[in-house]
Amino acid sequence: MVNFQSLTVAAAGLLLLPSSQAAGLYTKNSGVLNLDARSYRSLIANSNHTSIVEFYAPWCGHCQNLKPAYEKAAKSLDGIAKVAAVNCDEEENKAFCGSMDVKGFPTLKIVRPGKKAGRPTVEDYQGPRTAKGIVESVKDKIPSHVKRVTDKDLDGWLTENNSSAKAILFSEKGVTSALLKAVAIDFLGSISVAQIRSKEAAAVSLFGVTSYPTLVLLPGGTKDPVVYSGEMSKASIVEFLSQAATPNPDPAPASSAKSKSKPKDAKQFSKASSQFSKASSSHRSDESASIKASQTAETLEDNSNPTESPNPQVVTDDTQKPVQVPDVAPQIATLDTPESLQQSCLTSKSGVCILLLAPSAFIQTTDSPVSKAVSVLSEIHHKHTKRGAKLFPFYNVPASASSDLRSALGLSDDSLEIVAVNAKKAWVKRYSGISDVSHNAIDAWVDSIRMGEGKKEKLAESIIVEAAEKQTPPAAEKPEEKVDVQMEELTNEQYEALMNAHKLKPMKPEDEAAHDEL
Repeated sequence: MVNFQSLTVAAAGLLLLPSSQAAGLYTKNSGVLNLDARSYRSLIANSNHTSIVEFYAPWCGHCQNLKPAYEKAAKSLDGIAKVAAVNCDEEENKAFCGSMDVKGFPTLKIVRPGKKAGRPTVEDYQGPRTAKGIVESVKDKIPSHVKRVTDKDLDGWLTENNSSAKAILFSEKGVTSALLKAVAIDFLGSISVAQIRSKEAAAVSLFGVTSYPTLVLLPGGTKDPVVYSGEMSKASIVEFLSQAATPNPDPAPASSAKSKSKPKDAKQFSKASSQFSKASSSHRSDESASIKASQTAETLEDNSNPTESPNPQVVTDDTQKPVQVPDVAPQIATLDTPESLQQSCLTSKSGVCILLLAPSAFIQTTDSPVSKAVSVLSEIHHKHTKRGAKLFPFYNVPASASSDLRSALGLSDDSLEIVAVNAKKAWVKRYSGISDVSHNAIDAWVDSIRMGEGKKEKLAESIIVEAAEKQTPPAAEKPEEKVDVQMEELTNEQYEALMNAHKLKPMKPEDEAAHDEL
């Protein structure tokens, strides 16, 4: 039986699709790069800059809802990071989407340059689907090659490689901007980029800086410094610095050696394509369920004999579907006594610990800041555990166990605090944005600790205890081997024969008594 009307309705629906949906969601003027497997490798994987990539299907309602925010994010990140998208509904992209572990739409992944060229670090974006959330998360992931210079180390930095060019941004801000990080990446290896705060009086006086921000170029050698007078935009700054050095090409030039695809890789790519096609079809089927329910069909029968269905395993509404088990992050451990806190994180051999210090009095609800912070820290730790990363421990510490630590850090008992401590190196770093316990904000702070970025304070030695030396238990003494002596009773005849053999006479009772007295 052929359902002609259903086919006609479906075909008409395709013709009525908006042109942007039929060809992909993003146009050339949107600011979003349209990628396939090959262009992903050249533009993203081999890039010097951080990127965010959306994997989508044009028919996906959530993808269509994300489009305005994603395009807005692309314009905000222009010149700082790359914003790209892959249409996984196109046949030539299905294998690539499968290889990137795409299981639903939209899937967003942040891609950062790795230690080896062409091998970036890829992680799922779990933040809010808003332009602001996307922009902030991507900026936080941009690596920093900007040197923080103070009056104390200015001379040393200036004399180091004096013949090479240097650039200094004088700023009132203590945080390095994503713009300056991106500029430093463009000139990495050719121009050393530094940031000096306005409070560094000697440096400010040396260069005659009177307003902020001020960018100064030191061409190198005996050449005079040049003060930048243009607008603080990426393109203008790069053009200004190009008088001293050529910016790095992005992406890096392709190697002359051509890599050959291995049969094993081809099989894996084909398998990924097959698995992705099944997942995509299932997603699309669920997405269009409501549309199909509203369609009507008129069945016309022909005179031919019915043929066997090419797929006997037809999936119906009654077919049981596997239950999707949610991936719930286990809650971080609790150190509920001062002793457990001390032994876990405050000995002279203790490494980094992330501690959530709960206030002395608070109402425990799912919406309370304490509960939210515990949940966010649990999710972050679980994320790194799943990808096999070795991460320092996270602990929840009630007020009853943290009074000594709070006193050493000058913190009140009634405040919620998140701190990182390293007793071995005697430093502490406090999470300053405690009013914002969102996933993005805390995740960025944890990342700064992992990357060794940001200012750390001295941890009071009074709070650090000497680690107990491990004593080697004495070797256990070997028990003496027992000799199992078995005695056999002799008969009178055997005894007489034994005595005669040695020409001895049996002892008389009086002889035995005399012998006992000796």
